[in-house]
Amino acid sequence: MNCKLFIQISKNIMALKIQNTNYNGEVLERLLTVATTSNEIVEKGLIHVIPGVSKKLSIPRLRVGTMLQKRKENPTVDDTKGDFNYSEQSLEPKDFMAFTVFNPRTFEQIWRPWQPKGDLVFAELPPSAQNALLDALSKQVQFELGNYYINGEYGDSDSQLFNGILTQAAKDSDVVVVSSTATTMVDRLKALREKIPVAIMENPNLRILMSPSDFNKYDDELTAREYKNRDETTRNIKMYKDIKIETLAAWPDDVLVATLCSPDAMTSNLFAAVNLQDDEHVIQIDKVSAMSELYFFKMLMKADTNIAFGEEFIVLDRRESATFKATTSGGSSSDESASGDSEG
Repeated sequence: MNCKLFIQISKNIMALKIQNTNYNGEVLERLLTVATTSNEIVEKGLIHVIPGVSKKLSIPRLRVGTMLQKRKENPTVDDTKGDFNYSEQSLEPKDFMAFTVFNPRTFEQIWRPWQPKGDLVFAELPPSAQNALLDALSKQVQFELGNYYINGEYGDSDSQLFNGILTQAAKDSDVVVVSSTATTMVDRLKALREKIPVAIMENPNLRILMSPSDFNKYDDELTAREYKNRDETTRNIKMYKDIKIETLAAWPDDVLVATLCSPDAMTSNLFAAVNLQDDEHVIQIDKVSAMSELYFFKMLMKADTNIAFGEEFIVLDRRESATFKATTSGGSSSDESASGDSEG
């Protein structure tokens, strides 16, 4: 039995058309969804994902200047005040793929309960066993994409697939870069919060993004304060001054970011564009050759990320080789160290 999978994707990422396959649709659908739109930053609802982008997509940005003025009985064109400034950020998905060759016999323990008879070839395995293998592949793809969405860099090597959020933000001159020599997480968060624009301070989608390691440090600092926070048996709430904190496994240590995070396009500052190539073999599993016992797995994908407004992306980068460096131009800040006692 031929084991090729022919899958087509419409504008709705979940709409699948599966032909000539003995797989059940549930796991295939999960594999496809995970590969294109599912990783930690997506699952936590922190980024807006736009599916079906095959070439390039623009994120429109509209800024309006100050408009109010004294009343005039007969205003003229010369009395105009304020303007509309339109610009765009782009999402341009880059091509990459998942490809691996494997011997089904290596995974016999996965389908041992089904006890396949005769020569063990992949096409003869029951759907439950085949789906177990596909599920394992999808988890690996999910893990790798989670890192690329945040830290990815586009280049010529296999580890440079597309630009992640931090890479794109570092190119934006409007990003607010906070400079602080503070050593405690509480003081770093204080410095970060002081530079959050008033316009978004009360926005319910405002989040502070950090690594799990940095949150653990913050948690320990709060716990060390007698009579103010929780004891050693309970973790402190992921929040600073009513601003929710989100931790991401792929997020680098010593980098704090405050920005608007949402799965909705109108309320998020983080964007991603994804697509499966318009190839009839988007996902393909087949024998390497007619006489071989080896099989290959191949999946073609596209992805890119970006931020919409640099002035709504506030970052404090305390890494030794900091990507974000405070300057006197653009939207960056060069304040001195934050200090003082503050509560989460």
